[in-house]
Amino acid sequence: MKKIGFLTIFLTFFVSFNIEAQEIAVLKYNGGGDWYANPTALPNLIKFCNEKIGTKLSSKVETAEVGDVTIFQYPFLHMTGHGNVFFSQEEAENLRTYLLSGGFLHIDDNYGMEPYLIKELIKVFPEKELEELGKEHPIFQTQFNFPAGLPKIHEHDGKRPQALGIVHNGRLVLLFTYESDLSDGWEDEAVHNDPAEVRLKALQMGANIISYVFKS
Repeated sequence: MKKIGFLTIFLTFFVSFNIEAQEIAVLKYNGGGDWYANPTALPNLIKFCNEKIGTKLSSKVETAEVGDVTIFQYPFLHMTGHGNVFFSQEEAENLRTYLLSGGFLHIDDNYGMEPYLIKELIKVFPEKELEELGKEHPIFQTQFNFPAGLPKIHEHDGKRPQALGIVHNGRLVLLFTYESDLSDGWEDEAVHNDPAEVRLKALQMGANIISYVFKS
């Protein structure tokens, strides 16, 4: 892992967020979980956002390791998977610095990630807990209206979908979408054979998240 000072972090954010094209990266983590799941999801979401809500996101999706300085190049990180998640203390501290410095992390449980993730988030924010976002939260209304809150894309255990967040100084820095499977709905149609209306709902909610982060 590459270590950096606060000034380097600040300058990296300033350059990346204000000069270069807006980019999204997949967060690579340890523990054995399939961080690489849903490879067509983000490219499809990016295309949808650029066409439907006027974003200018780079079509190239990079991979950034949780403990590396490269995460500071991206204002938006996406994390998904089915299984185990593990952050070393250094990785947790790196991710915390990233989030407190202006970065955003969207974690989409692809089924089975939640119990592992919760214990690792304690390392990142020992003083904070995930809190459910109410259906009146602006993230459900930025571009497309979801009056009932987070939509259900895939059914697993009969549980309701939840959007859980961590807020710092009034800013949502982390969003955990649980029992929804948003990123499955972003994938190519042939992957899950979801009906068009289900895929559209997933993409629209994804566009809301993108809009909330990049335009708020």
